[in-house]
Amino acid sequence: MVVIGLGITGVGVALDAVTRGLSVLAVDAHDLAFGTSRWSSKMVHGGLRYLVNGQVGVAHESADERGILMEVTAPHLSHAMPMLVPLNSSVTRLQAAVTRTGLLAGDLLRRGAHTDAETLPKPRRLSATETLRLAPALRPAGLRGGLLSWDGQLEDDARLVTTIARTAASYGAHVRTHARVLAATGTSVDLRDELTGATTTVTAKAVVSATGVWAGQLVDEVTLRPSRGTHLVLRAETLPGLQVCVFAPVPGETNRFVLVLPQPDGTIYVGLTDEPVGGDIPDVPAPSEPEIGFLLDVVSAAFSRQLRRDDVVGAFAGLRPLIDAGDASTADLSRRHAVLTSRSGVVTIVGGKLTTYRQMAEDAVDAAVAHARLPAGPCRTRALPIAGAAPRAELAELEQPARLVRRFGTDAGLVLDNARTVSGLTDDELLRPVAEHVPVTLAELIFGVTHEGAADVDDLLDRRTRVGLVPADRALAVPAAERALELVSAHR
Repeated sequence: MVVIGLGITGVGVALDAVTRGLSVLAVDAHDLAFGTSRWSSKMVHGGLRYLVNGQVGVAHESADERGILMEVTAPHLSHAMPMLVPLNSSVTRLQAAVTRTGLLAGDLLRRGAHTDAETLPKPRRLSATETLRLAPALRPAGLRGGLLSWDGQLEDDARLVTTIARTAASYGAHVRTHARVLAATGTSVDLRDELTGATTTVTAKAVVSATGVWAGQLVDEVTLRPSRGTHLVLRAETLPGLQVCVFAPVPGETNRFVLVLPQPDGTIYVGLTDEPVGGDIPDVPAPSEPEIGFLLDVVSAAFSRQLRRDDVVGAFAGLRPLIDAGDASTADLSRRHAVLTSRSGVVTIVGGKLTTYRQMAEDAVDAAVAHARLPAGPCRTRALPIAGAAPRAELAELEQPARLVRRFGTDAGLVLDNARTVSGLTDDELLRPVAEHVPVTLAELIFGVTHEGAADVDDLLDRRTRVGLVPADRALAVPAAERALELVSAHR
């Protein structure tokens, strides 16, 4: 099987297929997590927002897959995220009651998915004092309290993609970045090496396209209506003391919020928008100034500080690969995924979202196996931990640097041992933050080259780590990334 695209769905397909006993080649024109998979809110959604929109099946699937990811697949890369809806003057008592009912429905989804309350606690009402203790930067005037609930949050979406790819490779999948597909049928792909320019044709029994918003460029029968979701990046000190994700109500809207998401690296993400996109699909989408202004205005209405444009230290946008459903707005389009088989036999998986990648991959492989009549075993990924995964109690007992445990789980020791072997440097040199505001270490940069396929500085800073989300930090980290590449080259 050839898998085209190395975002979250593509690497999920590669892992599913190889663990069924198939021979797998997985390729991408750019890099792991180059497209939409690195531009998410870094959340593992339980399906509440889909339930509100009447998408009951999608909601149940989301809750089920969230539980699998947080308790089986990747407990080391995910954690419970407290979410706070402040009940301020812009939220009527009726709206508060509707929101609370929705949160209770979300908890029913959690229980229906058999996700433990230790993983995701039950929602509850907070007093104004409790609310301000968790989010002291909120505007206190008119604050009646808050509603606290829980969802899942990823350490890093691109790290999840990279770790699944490494897991697939450990089972025997061939994972190749910088390999562009020029043409594809159900039994062959024409490839060009983007580093050397060399071309080759690979024959296969099955071809799966997991190319997201670019799916229509590979298979004409696929029609999508992408929408852009924009996030801002702020420094943590911009909204000091934030211990929870705040759902800031959009003034005048009944059930619309802007998310304020604190990150473990000292930043805050603010998002997100839902804007229809037409024309050619760019490799890297760009946020628009009206979107940035909208997000700043909504957050400023909920918090004491009036945010300014120069508070924004970074911004990013991703394109959702939504299935075209006629005249509905992109905000109303279903997040359900679909598996389509073209006239030439290419199986395309489109739609969906990061949380449900595993089910999407299973459905795509099922379709490809059936279409090509491949001898394959049953899907194993529902009970298959990825590299570094372990129960949270076990992770808490690891005597390794906390940052490495958060990002690599039980492989934290491997990351450090590998860096020692490659560089000959001391642990202090390998574990020291590479620059101010940049907690990334040389040890993980080296591992990105030796074990995760990073070919250049861009791969290291924009995908293996997320330093590139803040351009000023990226500039400071370039020398460390270049040093990691040089150390590995010299060692080889």
